[in-house]
Amino acid sequence: MRHALRRAGIVTATLLAGAAVTVAVTGQAFAVAHGTPVPDGRYRFAVKLTMTNIPRPDGTHYNSACSAALVAPRWILTAGHCFHDVNRVPVSGPVPYPTTATVGRTDLSDHDGHVLNVVEVRQATGTDIALARLDHAVYDVAPLRLSTSTPTAGEVLRITGWGATDSVNPVPVTHLQTGQMTVSSVASTTLGVRGFKPSSDTSACLYDSGAPYFRERPHHAPLLVSVENFGPDCPHDQEETTARVDTIADWVQGTVH
Repeated sequence: MRHALRRAGIVTATLLAGAAVTVAVTGQAFAVAHGTPVPDGRYRFAVKLTMTNIPRPDGTHYNSACSAALVAPRWILTAGHCFHDVNRVPVSGPVPYPTTATVGRTDLSDHDGHVLNVVEVRQATGTDIALARLDHAVYDVAPLRLSTSTPTAGEVLRITGWGATDSVNPVPVTHLQTGQMTVSSVASTTLGVRGFKPSSDTSACLYDSGAPYFRERPHHAPLLVSVENFGPDCPHDQEETTARVDTIADWVQGTVH
């Protein structure tokens, strides 16, 4: 199957009209591909990013989306390739196109949580991760803490994402989705993960770039382990590549404080 950056693809302007976006989908939704809907009020640190008016080299524009996680009151963490120049080279500095972050909301039809503007991007060095600063701080949602330990093969992680249901008709869902994955390989800056629950082909999909993979611990807060980077067309039971956060935890803490 074709490997692609998870943000790859286009959401047409008729679907993404304006900064705060509601996308209609028909039929039963299973994104994260072959995942399950997140119960109301859970995983409020999950963030939906909506990008509009992204320039192409030929002068035309398109709209797109990514997923992310709140890691500090004014900062979210996502995939670095979600913010790029006209040649798709990741960039730091002022946000390169209008981008909103929906935080603390499980369903886009709800009125809880926040819809905020993203104003600044900072790319990590040597990995596909970026921090993005919000125009206002969020104090009523607990940020997702970062893991500082090396992940181990076989451990179970959970993903939450706002991506599409499949690669055939890649439209972002309107309700946050989740699933569990197992770590299949560990490299210096990346993790390989494979579907675990609800099925072996539970997988990230288009517009899940930057989606958090986190370790759930009984009686303790979850810990962010990695973020979605790229993988095969979804759904699939193959290895997905994610970017580790423990290797850049000091940089993240130094940036957000």
